[in-house]
Amino acid sequence: MSDALTQKICFIGGGNMAQALIAGLQNNQHDMSSVCVIEIDADKRAQLKQNYGVQVSDQLPAVTQSDIVVLAVKPQQLRDLAIFLGSLLSTQLVVSIAAGVKASDISKWLGAYPYIVRAMPNTPAQIQAGISGLFALAEVSDAQRQAAQQIMQAVGETLWLDQESKMDAVTAVSGSGPAYVFYFIEAMQQAAMELGLDAEQAKSLSLETFVGASLLAAQSLHDPATLRQQVTSKGGTTEQAILSMQNQQVQQAIIQAIKAAANRSKELGEILGKD
Repeated sequence: MSDALTQKICFIGGGNMAQALIAGLQNNQHDMSSVCVIEIDADKRAQLKQNYGVQVSDQLPAVTQSDIVVLAVKPQQLRDLAIFLGSLLSTQLVVSIAAGVKASDISKWLGAYPYIVRAMPNTPAQIQAGISGLFALAEVSDAQRQAAQQIMQAVGETLWLDQESKMDAVTAVSGSGPAYVFYFIEAMQQAAMELGLDAEQAKSLSLETFVGASLLAAQSLHDPATLRQQVTSKGGTTEQAILSMQNQQVQQAIIQAIKAAANRSKELGEILGKD
C-alpha cells in the first residue's frame, strides 16, 4: 500500500463496509489524519473520529481536499448523491463499493465523469479476510488502478475484471458467497445436535472443519475435487454422505442458486441504472 499511503482519501458514508476499509487502512499504517468521512449521522461521526482518528464532516465539499473518493452509501442513494457530487470533482479517483450500480451509470450521473473504479467487496472484509472484484473505466490511469487496488487490499485479496458484466458473477459467488457458507455451517450444526452433540460442540466441530478445510484447499497443490476424493474412502462414511448429496442433486442446487443470484444482480443493476 505504499503509493496509497501518500494520498488523501474521503469516504462518503460511514457504514459497516466503510468502517472495515478504514480499519484495514489503519492496520496497514495509513496516515489516518489524511482520511475523511462524510457522514450525516452525528453519533456515527463522533464514533469514527474516536475509533480511527479520521477527519469527519457532514458537508460534501470536503471531497475537494481529497485525491480519492470512496462512495460507500446505499445503492438506492447513489444517484441523488451524484447529482450534487459531480460539480465538486476534478481529477479525483472515484471508487464505488455500492452493490449493483454500474460504473457507467455512476459516470453518467456525475456528468460523464471518467475516473471511476467499481469494487465489490464481501463481508469477511470486516476481519481483513475478504476478496473484492474490481472494474475500471477505460480512462482510469494505471496509477489510479493501483491506488484503488491498494485500498481494497487493506481488507483482503483483489481480482480485476476486464468486463463489467462479470461483476454479476463476482456478486453471486463472493459477494453473496459468505451466506452460502453460513447456511452450510447451520446445516452441519443442526445435524450434529440431532446426532446427540450439544450446541457448543456442534458449533466448534462445524466451524473448525470449515476453517481447516478452507485453509487446506487454499494451500494444497490439489484441486478441491481431488481433495474431496482423498477423504472419500470406498465403502466408508464420507462416501455415504457424498452419495446422499449426489442423489439429492445438492451440487446442481448450489450451482442454480448462484446463477439465480447473478441474474438478480443483473436485474438490480438495470433497475438502479434507470433514468
